[in-house]
This record gives sequence, C-alpha cells and structure tokens, in this order.
Amino acid sequence: MIISFSVENWMSFRDRVTLSMVASRERQHSGRVARLENYQMRLLPAAAVYGGNASGKSNLFKALGFAKTQVVKGTQPDSRIPVRPFLLDKVGVKRPSRFEFELLIDDAIFSFSFAMTRANVVEERLVRVGRASERTLYDRRDGKIELDSSLKDHEFLGFAFRGTRDNQLFLTNSVSQKVQQFKPIHDWFNNCLQMVAPEARFGGGALFEDHPLTESTNDMLQNLDTGISYIGSERVPIEAIQLPDQVRTEIEDQLSEEEAAIVEDPLSNQFLITRKDGEVVVMKRIAIHHAADGAETKFAISQESDGSQRLIDLLPAFVDLAVDDSKCVYVIDEVDRSLHTLLTRRLLEDYLATRSTDTRTQLLVTTHDVLLMDQRWLRRDEMWVTERDATGASNLFSFSEYRDVRYDKDIRKSYLQGRLGGIPRIVSGTMQSAKNA
Repeated sequence: MIISFSVENWMSFRDRVTLSMVASRERQHSGRVARLENYQMRLLPAAAVYGGNASGKSNLFKALGFAKTQVVKGTQPDSRIPVRPFLLDKVGVKRPSRFEFELLIDDAIFSFSFAMTRANVVEERLVRVGRASERTLYDRRDGKIELDSSLKDHEFLGFAFRGTRDNQLFLTNSVSQKVQQFKPIHDWFNNCLQMVAPEARFGGGALFEDHPLTESTNDMLQNLDTGISYIGSERVPIEAIQLPDQVRTEIEDQLSEEEAAIVEDPLSNQFLITRKDGEVVVMKRIAIHHAADGAETKFAISQESDGSQRLIDLLPAFVDLAVDDSKCVYVIDEVDRSLHTLLTRRLLEDYLATRSTDTRTQLLVTTHDVLLMDQRWLRRDEMWVTERDATGASNLFSFSEYRDVRYDKDIRKSYLQGRLGGIPRIVSGTMQSAKNA
C-alpha cells in the first residue's frame, strides 16, 4: 500500500507536494480503513483527485508512472533520463526532479526516494522503517554509496554498485544482479502498482477464454446495462490482423510454445496469438449480444460504444481489486472518461463496499466527475484537489485541510462555487471575444 507519495520539480509541480494515504481523525466510513496495528497507523483505501484542466492531475499520474518505469525498466545505456522538470523558471530546469515513496510491503514499511537529472541519478535512498527506529539500507549521493554494514552479501552489494550506471537506479541494477534483499521493493513497483492511462487498453489480454478474470468481468458487464451478454473469443486466420507482412512474419518466427502475444489492430480489435504443437493460433476477442429471439450475435469490440470499450478495459482492474488477498494499488487517470456518472459511481461504490480494516488494496483516480464529490461515498481525506497558481506551478491539497468542511456539508456545491479552489478560472465573455476577433 502507498502510505505517501511526494514529488518535486516534475512537470507542473515546481515545489514539493505530497499525496498522503494516512487516514485523518475523521470517523466517517472508518470500517473500511486499513488498520496497521504494529505501526498504530490507518491507511485509506481510495483517493480521488479533482481539479480544472491543466491543473496537474495527470501530471501526478505521470509522476507515479515515471517512477515505476525507472524502477522496473530503467534507462538504456548511454541514454538520457526522460525527466520532465518544471520549465517556467530558469532554476527548475537545472534542479533534479525528486520522487519519494513510503510503502507498506507485506508487513514492513519502506521509504524509497531518488532524485535525478537528465544526465544522472543524483541521490537514491532506501530505508526500512520500524515502529520506534529507522534503518538506512543504502544511501547513494555524489557518485558514492553507503551500505548498511549488517546487510547480507555486503561485499557483493559494493560490487553491484560499481557496475551501476550513472543513469540507472541502484535498486534496479542490484535486483537484476539477483540481490534478493531489495527484491520486495522492486516487485511492489512491478506487480502491485498498476497504472491505467485514459487511452490504455488495460483489459487487453485479460478477457480471453480461460482467464480467471473473465467470468467475474462478464457478470459485471451484464449488471451495468451494456447490452453485452459476455466477452468471448473466436479463432481467426493470422491474416485477419491488419498488420504489415513483415511484422506478422516476425511474430510467427519469434513466438515460442510458452509465450503469448496480445496484438491490437488500427480498429481497436484485439487478438491473442499463441503457438500450439508448432502451429500459430490466433484468437479474436468478441462481444456476444442476445437478440430478442434469444439468438447470439457476435460483435467485434470495435463495434461497441466508447463507453462499453472503456468498461471492458477497466473492469478487470476492479475485479482484481475485489480479490480477498489482493495487495494491488491501481492508479486510473480520468476514470470517468466515456462513462456515465452513475456507472463510475457504481464502480467506486462496489469497490469501497468490499473494503475492511483487513484489506490491503488501494484505488487512486483522477476525475472531473463532481457527482463523485460526495461524503456519502468518500471521506474528506480521500478527496484531493490540484490547483495551478499564477506562476504556473501546481499545488495539491486535501479537503481534510479545511476546518470548516463538516461531515454533513455539501462539498460539491462549495467546490463549484470556488470556495475550495481547484476550479478553472474562466474569463467571462469568452465566446463574445472570439466573435469580435
């Protein structure tokens, strides 16, 4: 679980901002707040980030995605690090971008932070946080590293650091060198932190036949009035995929018996390609509708509405979140894109209704849907706002920071009236000005 995430000098975030998932003293919906008895801490299961266009919501999402990519994949040799510093002042361009996570991984808390420029990693630090003390596992600064002397394979870790490139995180390189001590942190970024962008086809390979998420997802599709009875697949020739001949040949030549490839054509049709007994097998994902006489009719996914396609892509995430022992953290940018507000609310309601003090999943979303800004579903400390100031820098704050926001207050009304910030500053007479131009 994310305890907190901080970012500084990244895109529109010039100054350090922190998204905290630590629950405040608020009592509302306390039955779904995760309790960490060993640390005397409570963590929130959800956070919704609101704000006007260009206020920084998506930049926060991209910061999390960038950090994940750096940990899991890193940067290629001799490549510059694709950091994106704040550009609206001369100082920001030269300063490093900073990222800091405090994470609950299994039953342990870790603080992991790093700072980097386009040229190199400036700082990197990993700390194990105990109930009464902290233990710095390593601290990298100015091209050097200090390792906890009690770490296993201390000498090998020093060797691994000497082989770490300037544009690479030590965490990433050490895990690639099979250092097991840091693997839980790497695995959390790789397996638990799931990023879903507005145009991402997240559900891509998750809804072909025999996948464990398929049955639950089909049940949800029927309950959400999509008109789809179920998602299935049918076998098609490989020529059915709209791909250049060279690409198609490369897939056939390189695909082994143990592998599977998910391919999407320009029409958003999706295909699963496998090899069985030496033969290439191509399955096309389809949606099944029932006609008035009960007959089944096949639809290509591209024939479904944008909203239905978005649901098909998102539902595997919500099914995954509902698994009893799941520890995943899903971050969905523009969760309401192409969805009716009642559908978005239903997804959020169903997720929150299954949370308890023992569950360990989290859902972070950015949204423009102010109908979700309701204390019947979200606590004040679960609602956040991004706002851009006169200098172009984004700020991030929670509604729990406002003392006069009572538990029974209509937050949505106050927000739209501009009392809580985070709304567009629209100049009146905009259309008339355009007409006169």
